[in-house]
Amino acid sequence: MLSVADAQTAIRAALQPVMAWELVPLPQALNRILAEPILAPFNVPAHDNAAMDGYAVRAADLAPDRPTTLTVIGSAFAGHPFTGALTAGTAVRIMTGAEIPNGADTIVPQELCTAHDSATVTIPPGQKAGQHLRRAGEDLAAGSVALPVGRRLGVAELGLIGSLGIGSVRVYRRLRCVVLSTGDEIATIGEPLAPGQIYDSNRHTLTAALTRLGCDVLDFGIVRDDPELLRARFTDAAETADVVLTSGGVSVGEADFIRQLMSELGAVHFWQLAIKPGRPLAFGRIKTAWLFGLPGNPVASLVAFAAFARDALRYLQGEDPVTPAEPIPVTLAHPIRKKPGRQEYLRGTLARENGTLVAHVAGAQGSGILSSMTRATGFIILPEEAGDLPEGATVAFLPFAVVF
Repeated sequence: MLSVADAQTAIRAALQPVMAWELVPLPQALNRILAEPILAPFNVPAHDNAAMDGYAVRAADLAPDRPTTLTVIGSAFAGHPFTGALTAGTAVRIMTGAEIPNGADTIVPQELCTAHDSATVTIPPGQKAGQHLRRAGEDLAAGSVALPVGRRLGVAELGLIGSLGIGSVRVYRRLRCVVLSTGDEIATIGEPLAPGQIYDSNRHTLTAALTRLGCDVLDFGIVRDDPELLRARFTDAAETADVVLTSGGVSVGEADFIRQLMSELGAVHFWQLAIKPGRPLAFGRIKTAWLFGLPGNPVASLVAFAAFARDALRYLQGEDPVTPAEPIPVTLAHPIRKKPGRQEYLRGTLARENGTLVAHVAGAQGSGILSSMTRATGFIILPEEAGDLPEGATVAFLPFAVVF
């Protein structure tokens, strides 16, 4: 069997990002991937300014060992600078963000000062020349890279771009993903269930995960176990999308013609992975589209998406670097039985007990028990080589919030 790490490496090595781009207005750029760097068109801040409310003074005027009283000659506000210049023995009342007046080189916080009406102010000793100033270009120098190619644009990134006066950005186009389920036992919502049938959940979980990732999702529905229908649907999907994600039909003994059909239409590998749940995985190409053939069991499908498809899709989107979600070390609340040989993903919850993060298994762990995902907040990951684990053992916990 192929290890999780080896499968992830093999998938990444095969992929090439989709490099087509489009220009979008800034309000529509959330969760998109930059296709060109954002350069600062000017210094940020644009001018030396005050980091605190207080008084702008000349450090040379301040006595080192006794209070100094200065004449207040004006005020400076953000957007409304003081237009004069400080001379010996003078000060300017200044607000946070206001441009430093000519001649000033130090800001004294207002809570340290004693104002006498509005005419004079007394400054205590102990001030440092240059204190509480924000220098022009301290954040970004004009012409410097504010955001690099490959950055996924989040809330802070959009704010930064807006602060530079840039109203539209060049981003990679959205990845087009087809989602479909296979099997006579799967029914569509709204249809009456025939004996032995279940309603399809995988298309809905995968569509939601892909949408959150910023992909355009095309729902190709359910395809019955009919070779000609499957051939037509797979061909149509491959000609429509960059990526095709299927669930079901990849396990040994499951409708072997599906596996054969995938192989006929492209270069597809069928792996048995050292992972639980989700051992079978198909990966490769059908015509020009990438294929991820995920297991049919609902939890196994989500585990396989999180472990193999998610970061691969981020790479195809042009995100760079693709930093894998980092599990956090936690303590097991109870012993767990495990056989070495497979990396296991258990659904679990976290609690803080006596100052320690403790992981609890969230009920039954069958690969078809989707309700366990709703009771859990993350995966408890048990390494491939591990056997039985005692209460108090340290394990990795991967929060759902960082992968779904």
